[in-house]
Amino acid sequence: MRFKLVLPTEVLLDTVVGKIIAEAENGWFCLEPRHIDFVSALVPGLLVYVTADGAERFVGIDEGILVKCGPEVRVSTREAVLGDDPDALKSVILERTCALDQHERSSRGMLARLEAGVAKHFLDLQKGR
Repeated sequence: MRFKLVLPTEVLLDTVVGKIIAEAENGWFCLEPRHIDFVSALVPGLLVYVTADGAERFVGIDEGILVKCGPEVRVSTREAVLGDDPDALKSVILERTCALDQHERSSRGMLARLEAGVAKHFLDLQKGR
């Protein structure tokens, strides 16, 4: 089956695989070529795939969506890292997720201040100042 790993800016991986093992909120699952069509929300962590020649490969991923439709499996995620060491991949993806969370909190704070400033200006306009 064909496996595509899609990030917002690129297709990170497009390859033929024999098996995919991933983790959802309710636990690990395995997809093989004759598996029924399937959709799942993935949690941040590790995704394992076995290539057509039997080699096991690892991808550290942020949360994402996996869709299996016929012979194709697509995983869409914000962040992914390819590698051979599962423990290193997990720590890299968790570090990136934490950094992104801090960036999102900072962005939301700036947006809230901007919205408050706009609301204050509208109130000033209504009062005729």
